[in-house]
Amino acid sequence: MLAALDHVQLAAPPGSEDLLRRYYTDALGMTELPKPAALAARGGCWFAAGPVQLHVGIEDGFRPAGKAHPGLRVTGIEAYARRLREHGAEVHWDGDLPGHKRFYSHDPVGNRLEFLEPLG
Repeated sequence: MLAALDHVQLAAPPGSEDLLRRYYTDALGMTELPKPAALAARGGCWFAAGPVQLHVGIEDGFRPAGKAHPGLRVTGIEAYARRLREHGAEVHWDGDLPGHKRFYSHDPVGNRLEFLEPLG
């Protein structure tokens, strides 16, 4: 039986780890997690904020997905959008999900991320 979502895996091109570290820690406010030695040799980075984990793996021939994305629930979505803009990320608001305020943004390698906050 499924008990919980453990993490979401995104991909990135070789050599992008430092760029990703700056984005996920500085812009998103996540903490980098140490990877086990056997997995660290493959490159990539793992990040967490509370129970939320995003793993970014290195993929030769990387091409970001056009539609696939993790949906990240946030509090204070307006302030969070400002924070991302202050770090150079574009924010695209979308009002099509009833009962939620949400926007989309992209990490520095083009991975699409959805940020949402329930209304009321």
